[in-house]
Amino acid sequence: MARLTAARYGKDNVRVYKVHKDEATGTQSVTEMTVCCLLEGQIETSYTEADNSVVVATDSIKNTIYIKAKEHPVNPPELYVSHLGQHFLDKYPHINVANIKVIVHRWTRINVDGKPHPHSFYRDGQETRNVEARISREKGIELKSALSGLQVLKSTGSAFHGFVRDEFTTLGETWDRILSTDVDSTWTWKTFPNVAAVQEGVERFDSAFDAARSITLKTFAEDESASVQNTMYKMCEKILEAAPEVDVVGYSLPNKHYFEIGKLPSSSFALQTHD
Repeated sequence: MARLTAARYGKDNVRVYKVHKDEATGTQSVTEMTVCCLLEGQIETSYTEADNSVVVATDSIKNTIYIKAKEHPVNPPELYVSHLGQHFLDKYPHINVANIKVIVHRWTRINVDGKPHPHSFYRDGQETRNVEARISREKGIELKSALSGLQVLKSTGSAFHGFVRDEFTTLGETWDRILSTDVDSTWTWKTFPNVAAVQEGVERFDSAFDAARSITLKTFAEDESASVQNTMYKMCEKILEAAPEVDVVGYSLPNKHYFEIGKLPSSSFALQTHD
């Protein structure tokens, strides 16, 4: 006999764009987000008995995403997702968990004649600032922040040798190589009991993101890398030191291989391949 073991549903790919206007200075700032919200709770009968009375329509979820973005600050995104998730628990007694993911797209202010323009921006890379949240009646607010899609490359200062060799190994050892990757870094916060605890000291979230990005770039550039593994471990250590309320740090640094096929006295030529 069939049995429903787990269920969640909701709305994905909701695009939110918010403009903040500083009337005193005439300067505007913009935030563009893609939001996903999935709900869990006492919704089994909607699957097993075609009972729609327990269903919060995805149209309602989408509109709630918009309204809460209007009512509350969207920066930092950790605070916005906390307000949004708590709303669903407060509004619907049969909903026990709100799972929310926010992707914040990067917009950088344009400089014109050496001065920042008050309302014009450009996309200077595909990196995003991400937040995943699980807001539940039982455990409170669990937050995971992330930096994703930051493309980096160094033309020297990286090596890889002394690894296991067997009859299937074709990779040669190297003491000087090009190192390139797309950085995905995540840091999981200690659990917050409620929205008020998230809001208290809310600057921690921007500070941690700025520190993680700065540490990633500085360590990548300056470390005489013996391996990608060792370099990412150093990054994790430094982020944990910079953000004491962070519980766990993780990195994904897929190596974009560049194989040297020719060299001139002052230059080299390489082809790129992906794992």
